[in-house]
Amino acid sequence: MILGIDASNIRAGGGVTHLIELLRFANPQQHGIDSVIIWANASVLERIEEQPWLTKVSPPLLECSLLYRIFWQKFRLHAAARQAKCDALFVPGGSDSSGFTPIITMSQNMLPFHLNELFRFGLSFLTLKLLLLRYTQSTTFNKAAGIVFLSKYAEETIANGRNFIKKKSKIIPHGIDLRFFLPPRTSIKEFSYSNPCKITYVSIIDMYKHQWHVADAVGRLRSAGIPVILNLIGPAYKPALEKLERALDVIDPEREFIFYHGSIPYKELDNIYKTSDIGIFASSCENLPNILLEMMAGGLPIACSNLGPMPEVLGDAGIYFNPEAPDEIALALKSLIDSPELRLQKARTAYTHAKRFTWEACSNETFRFIATTTKYWKDAHPVKTRQATNDIH
Repeated sequence: MILGIDASNIRAGGGVTHLIELLRFANPQQHGIDSVIIWANASVLERIEEQPWLTKVSPPLLECSLLYRIFWQKFRLHAAARQAKCDALFVPGGSDSSGFTPIITMSQNMLPFHLNELFRFGLSFLTLKLLLLRYTQSTTFNKAAGIVFLSKYAEETIANGRNFIKKKSKIIPHGIDLRFFLPPRTSIKEFSYSNPCKITYVSIIDMYKHQWHVADAVGRLRSAGIPVILNLIGPAYKPALEKLERALDVIDPEREFIFYHGSIPYKELDNIYKTSDIGIFASSCENLPNILLEMMAGGLPIACSNLGPMPEVLGDAGIYFNPEAPDEIALALKSLIDSPELRLQKARTAYTHAKRFTWEACSNETFRFIATTTKYWKDAHPVKTRQATNDIH
């Protein structure tokens, strides 16, 4: 069996991390896949380790703008996959217009399927883009032989009321890089203004991440005499950053206890968690939040949004709140700050839960699912399989 991977629309972030780790830990021959060919731009392929069974191809059009990449997928990918004698095509980006069959796809973005979250962006190009993704991904899911979901929440939400609810699917969560694992700190730390509680929120500043509500909650704690500082880390969507800055001008105009550090390299994130006392995650729309997984592995007590897949992932290891209610956020943080015992208990439980998420398991389950799904599809479509073989020859 020969597997093709279309990574033409994967450029950065968690999608690239998933590809790198998926292929790093892969043993496709164990599942009857003899070779894998991946199409992506050169910068992505450079980050993927060489493997004897892996062929990396960077078509020139994938170095160009979005329209060129869409053109390549729609008009060039099918022929490229047939020429490479691919038996199946894996599309981790979620959208396919190539016409190749069978395809196995993957859902990694919840925003297109949450209209209330999507419309937080108002009348904008991003809203239009997300609506287009909603259409292209729904179309792809409908025709796919199989779909990989990252969480039960994502599967239930996206499949609800759609034609592909009977589609063969599999829940395969992402893994956690081993460098993030740090056992919870057992020493009991008392906080003071000279040694304040350091709360860390790592995530893009965005409309559904609610950093301004977190800042409001931290401001309330400071007003109540609780020694706490908030570190916000991540890139920013400009309108959301402007909203955050306006909030900070009221809550902490001198920037004495709330600090926005911007984006930092992914390779430095584990060191950020090592110097933090409490992690917070206040998103209202996620598929599988990698940041939450990494904080769990980092041995941090976590105050967390009660929406989306967060309770599914964190379980009994979190103190939950409504991410749009600053008073609830403040109470959740205060309960952790006031009790060293509670912090240690939650951190230990989170650390234990994090051990379930490994890249080895993710890679193994993904290639097993691709192989079995391809076999089922070919058994159910013998005519199409013979036609595809004749086309190759």
